[in-house]
Amino acid sequence: MNRIHLKSIFFFCSLSLLFSCAEGQTNSGSKNKNSQSDGLALPLDDENFVALMDTKDPILQSKLQQVIAKNAKWSELVRNKKMAVGVVDLYDLQNIKYAAINGDHMMYAASLPKIAVLLAAMDALEKGEIEDTKELRADMRIMISKSNNQATTRVIDLLGFEKIAAVVQDSTYEFYNKEAGGGLWVGKRYAASGKRVPEPLKGISHAASVDQVCRFYYNLAYGKLVSRERSKQMLEYMENPEIHHKFVNTLERVAPKARLFRKSGSWTTYHADSILVWEDGMRRYILVALINDKNGEQIIRQLVNPVERALQIESHTAKR
Repeated sequence: MNRIHLKSIFFFCSLSLLFSCAEGQTNSGSKNKNSQSDGLALPLDDENFVALMDTKDPILQSKLQQVIAKNAKWSELVRNKKMAVGVVDLYDLQNIKYAAINGDHMMYAASLPKIAVLLAAMDALEKGEIEDTKELRADMRIMISKSNNQATTRVIDLLGFEKIAAVVQDSTYEFYNKEAGGGLWVGKRYAASGKRVPEPLKGISHAASVDQVCRFYYNLAYGKLVSRERSKQMLEYMENPEIHHKFVNTLERVAPKARLFRKSGSWTTYHADSILVWEDGMRRYILVALINDKNGEQIIRQLVNPVERALQIESHTAKR
């Protein structure tokens, strides 16, 4: 074999190897991208959006009821309308599932309804009714992440109770509907002084129901609160909670890589928590609990694992 022929063979082999490596790098890069994320960014694409109340699922409902029934204390609280729980399974966006126990039962929810203040502030900013300032942005962040009462009161005073009530009752959202058992309401400053404007059904100053809080998170995840850009801003304010109790306490242990968007509340025996858990390929769900019991904080912590079993999180993990 002459030297020229050998050089030709070497050239074509080298070229083949080069293309093979390049293709392997391209495939590898694609594979790594898919392993880290399934491409679902928040807010979600709302092209196939379905109203949450139209996604009620009998199988998930049965599993949630079984979770509660296994615990005598929880069953008693549910029976006495002192506990409400709701869960939205977002794992398969083509088959969203919702289940709730005492979902339409409105309860005192302490600081959880501060999400309604955030929504009203975003609505007012979008309409040019209030000025967008660094101070307002800082207040909205700590109002949610640290549940700061002073910051919340400043935002409430800026908006006024009429504005907050108008937004939660707006037909676009209907987060408070008098004909459907109420829902989200803020009718008192988070301070000792000031007037009280309670919601009209039960006279609660800081109210919520599981159905309406789940709807809030669900619509937010789809970018449907005020506008897509405002929804994105709200998600940013709600991510990385700085109070590490209730749902967060458990989730930071079992799902340390998950993104958490959250607002909670506690006052005397009333304990509330709400969270959007987002971990691509594994955890994508909304969980809300309202409890009137001295041990409510611990109960909320304990809810996470059994609810995740009902959502079959283990099987999602096994598929990875």
